[in-house]
Amino acid sequence: MTVEDNAILNAISSRRSVRGFLPDPVDPELVRTILNTAARAPSGNNIQPWQVHVVSGEARERLSSALLAAFNSSTPPQPDYQYYPIAWRDPYLSRRRENGWSLYNLLGIQKGDKAQSKLQHARNFSFFGAPTVIYITIDGDMGQGSWLDAGMFIQALMVAARAVGLHTCPQVALVSYPDVVRKELSIGMDKVLICGISLGYEDASHPANKLRTTRVGVNDFAVFHN
Repeated sequence: MTVEDNAILNAISSRRSVRGFLPDPVDPELVRTILNTAARAPSGNNIQPWQVHVVSGEARERLSSALLAAFNSSTPPQPDYQYYPIAWRDPYLSRRRENGWSLYNLLGIQKGDKAQSKLQHARNFSFFGAPTVIYITIDGDMGQGSWLDAGMFIQALMVAARAVGLHTCPQVALVSYPDVVRKELSIGMDKVLICGISLGYEDASHPANKLRTTRVGVNDFAVFHN
């Protein structure tokens, strides 16, 4: 059996970060189906610590405008948590650079072109054109295990989206300005903003969507004990 022959394996393997969406709206009932399916993700003692905010229509436009205003004002990002390591080292630094420059080469952005780099970064805050964006939060007093639970829910959500023909882009950039998001979506200070996920139909003509990231082989990350 190949990956393509199995619907679940194909949904997982075809998941990727899409950075160019069509404006076609996503049926709210389809979003509910995706979320109901993702809610089957495992969590310690079945506590299901994730919370979800689905944003579309006028609320999406207001949120996008507010985030872009914060970004263009050069307001320093102040996310609720440290996503990346403070000090980068290989092999993670090399993988990060490969990913970044592979994308920029497709977009025709030259090394050192700060203006075009800023424009591309700004596209995060218009959700790469996606008509729907989903925010994931958890209570601020939850332990590290709940973050793992939330991560499994996020993965389940993205795989479910692929199963119904949609694409996603998980974006930590969307929680760079948590005060803006909290104000627009009425989210309390007791919640941690984990990420935003752009959701919609892929614009196959967008050059960014030609990116295919590499993955290390099983023998590079797994040890089999017999």
